[in-house]
Amino acid sequence: MSTSAELKQQDNFFIHPWDDIVKLGNNKRTLLDRGEGVYVYDSEGNRLLDAPAGMWCVNIGHGRKEMAQAVYDQITSLDYVSPWYMASGPAAEFAAMIGEQSPGDLNNVFFTTCGSTAVDSALRFVQFYNNVRGKPAKKHIIAHRGGYHGSTYLGASVSGKQLDRKYLDFETRLIHHIDTPHPLRKPEGMSEAEFLDACVGNLENMIAEVGADLCAVFVTEPILASGGVIVPPEGYHRRCLELCRKHDMLYLSDEVVTSFGRLGHCFASEEVFGILPDIITTAKGLTSGYVPMGAFLVSDRLVREIKDLGGDSAVFSNGFTYSGHPVAAAAGIKNLEIMLREDLFANARDTGEYMQEQLRTLLEIPIVRDVRGKGLMGCVECELIQGENDLATDLEIGKLIDRYCQANGLIVRPLVNMCVMSPPLTITREQIDEMVAILRAGILAASAAIESAESAPQDGHRQPSPAA
Repeated sequence: MSTSAELKQQDNFFIHPWDDIVKLGNNKRTLLDRGEGVYVYDSEGNRLLDAPAGMWCVNIGHGRKEMAQAVYDQITSLDYVSPWYMASGPAAEFAAMIGEQSPGDLNNVFFTTCGSTAVDSALRFVQFYNNVRGKPAKKHIIAHRGGYHGSTYLGASVSGKQLDRKYLDFETRLIHHIDTPHPLRKPEGMSEAEFLDACVGNLENMIAEVGADLCAVFVTEPILASGGVIVPPEGYHRRCLELCRKHDMLYLSDEVVTSFGRLGHCFASEEVFGILPDIITTAKGLTSGYVPMGAFLVSDRLVREIKDLGGDSAVFSNGFTYSGHPVAAAAGIKNLEIMLREDLFANARDTGEYMQEQLRTLLEIPIVRDVRGKGLMGCVECELIQGENDLATDLEIGKLIDRYCQANGLIVRPLVNMCVMSPPLTITREQIDEMVAILRAGILAASAAIESAESAPQDGHRQPSPAA
């Protein structure tokens, strides 16, 4: 069996997401061996509190033996079914379970392989829908500049994070971006109501600029996750949905991160933000990351309309070899069973509120510019010099905080100068105290190191976080 050092070197044959190809061959990522609850253990035996829950996804926590048993039982009974020609019990059962948990009439489930393919497939469904309606020109997509919607060509094009656009190509004809409704960007002297009007006005102005007869869908995350856990002003989503209804546009709520308990409910769109979208995308917490899977949910209203207008046939020619994979579906069933049995949504509401309170105590640290979040999603944004927007400095402070935190037993997710947390729904108040205490010490140590030009811990740190 390979040693830890050998495995780290072999890992350089694995081109990771968002890998720096120039540095390929010299990476020294932390090698994780196992996980249990909210903790993971590296190859050196160090215990690390997994504050990002992997990548917003390990909602039921690590090391669930009953999940392993459910997957084993499915593999040994039926490992694969072609979704083109056959059905499987797990996929059928899981689709029905999701429909029971979904808001309103979003009862129809299309399974994919991950969040990226869920968004991509949902957008293709929007195109399909308008073609069936006899509106082939109604294809334009509006999204946020700070949003993230996946890594397929279409999903990446809809994403608006500028740092991800340096060396790749994107669809530009049909996609339009509006400013992120970021409360930190509210001009001094502007009221909350005026700021909300301005944010909603961005969408209204873009619809007018493109032409309502051409605009097909508005795509947005309830909380912009990888953009820095940006919580829009209250009422933003409701008013944007009203605009979509007014202009015959669909509203796609990208809940790849916020669904399956992250905000204390199975889906956040209606329960937290008071909206009933036309389409919802989901992944990550769908199986708690144990097996890859994604899905999009579409309303009965849209399905009925397609049935009424489609004549003898209207084939949605989109899908994947692994759509509704029985093993992934079995994992999803067990995942949701655990969440409901252990009332993890209620625990997320309670510990989420507590986490927000504790994170806000970090505002007393001089370099902490902002603390924001909702439920079990949190972000601590640091800035060495107030008002200075320097990317190199921001990257440096984020990297140092990451290293100091990991050296003391905490994984955070550095998005440039933002420390992002989304721990498993099983986290306790005591573990939140541990998380915040280590983060506090890491921020203070990083700040002091930069001021004194000392070097931070160098070995065993993670690579810069990808955007998903």
